[in-house]
Amino acid sequence: MQFGTFLLMPSPDVRPSEEVYARAIEVAQASEELGYRSIWLAEHHFSNYGYLSRPMILATHIAAKTKRIRVGTAIIVLPLHHPLVVAEEVATTDLLSEGRFDLGIGRGYQSYEFRRLGGDLDESRPRWEEAVDILLKAFTEQSFSFQGKYYRFPETTVLPKPLQKPYPPIWVVGQSPESIDAAVRRGFNVLTGGAAFPLGRIVERRQQFDEAVARHRPVSRPSFGVQQKVYVSTTEEEALQMAQHALWNMRVSLSLRLGREKVERGRATPVPIEDEPPIDQL
Repeated sequence: MQFGTFLLMPSPDVRPSEEVYARAIEVAQASEELGYRSIWLAEHHFSNYGYLSRPMILATHIAAKTKRIRVGTAIIVLPLHHPLVVAEEVATTDLLSEGRFDLGIGRGYQSYEFRRLGGDLDESRPRWEEAVDILLKAFTEQSFSFQGKYYRFPETTVLPKPLQKPYPPIWVVGQSPESIDAAVRRGFNVLTGGAAFPLGRIVERRQQFDEAVARHRPVSRPSFGVQQKVYVSTTEEEALQMAQHALWNMRVSLSLRLGREKVERGRATPVPIEDEPPIDQL
């Protein structure tokens, strides 16, 4: 088992951007000093739920500030970007990090973000499938053309190429049996878990992952990653205070996922959810 840290970079009280980013760099450097294998960077837009809109820029910066820790995206919302640009940025980050980059990609889930970037959440899955095909070609082929439903372009050469061969490790969010099966079928690693994700469901997802590996028999066995909140405190008072932050995160995350968000001037208001755990339980 390997351990990493995850940077969502939220700020319930809307702290200054420079303060949020300085804290992120501090966490990244401390993670390396403490022996963690990796640090993961989320992508979110237009609210204080997450200040990190360009995770690969920060990944490159963290790589320059560290020596050993692997830096990954969890995740790039692939349907919100042109895959050729993503391929160029991934290769650049991999080179500048000297091969310490992991690429996490997903379909996204916030209609709030998609509407503001001209995207359609309903077509995110087929867009994601085409974009993944383009990424793999961009990493491994000298030149290629593509004629899909959403992306079309003539013969194109993508430079630079990644340092890791044939490309950096690819991780895909798997929150359903279908998405886990699709990731394993391509030989990709799987990430699961997140806000308000019951531990029992993580066990189910692991069983589904093992079944998919047995079914598809990828050339090399993919890895299975879990995002889970952990907080260590020396006082109960501090732990209860941080549990309030966890509850804020849970409420805002689910409201954005369900299209019930309340965001005004970039400040997300936590929306209470049914059957949420009490603070003592958190």
